[in-house]
Amino acid sequence: MSKEATTKERRKAPLETPTDLGGNARRDIAGALNALLADTFALYLKTKNFHWHVSGPHFRSLHLLFDEHGDQIFAMTDEIAERVRKVGGLTIHSIGEISRLQRIPDNDADYVDPLDMVAELRSDNQALISAMRETHELCDEENDVATASLLENWIDQAERRVWFLFETSRRGDPGH
Repeated sequence: MSKEATTKERRKAPLETPTDLGGNARRDIAGALNALLADTFALYLKTKNFHWHVSGPHFRSLHLLFDEHGDQIFAMTDEIAERVRKVGGLTIHSIGEISRLQRIPDNDADYVDPLDMVAELRSDNQALISAMRETHELCDEENDVATASLLENWIDQAERRVWFLFETSRRGDPGH
């Protein structure tokens, strides 16, 4: 085989990372992780949107909270995408693919009340937790302990975000 033929073959070579996971496991786990990745990008952008557009008497605290949450959510994206590659899959390629896979709805409203922002982000984080738990069950079935371990940490982070958003939206009652 000529050098030119070898180079052409390498260019055509699939990007399947070697793994001991079976073909169905690779496909299913990569698919579930790609859906989580799309949701994570959607939640990140919504969180930053609210960070940029929050107003009112609690501006500073919400602005900082949304920024902190956005940073944490964005940090997950690379880990999720790299995990897809480690299990032998291909990850998302574009904004269009994100929009086709995401289950977290966008919010394009010109104005959102700050308490509605908090409630919406809390609900979206809870939805992300549910999706991560479903993916964890799949990983348990396929004995993918590494992905399951990452999911456990991401679930814990999302539960903390839900807690903070819940407490932020509560009306203080000095008697309790």
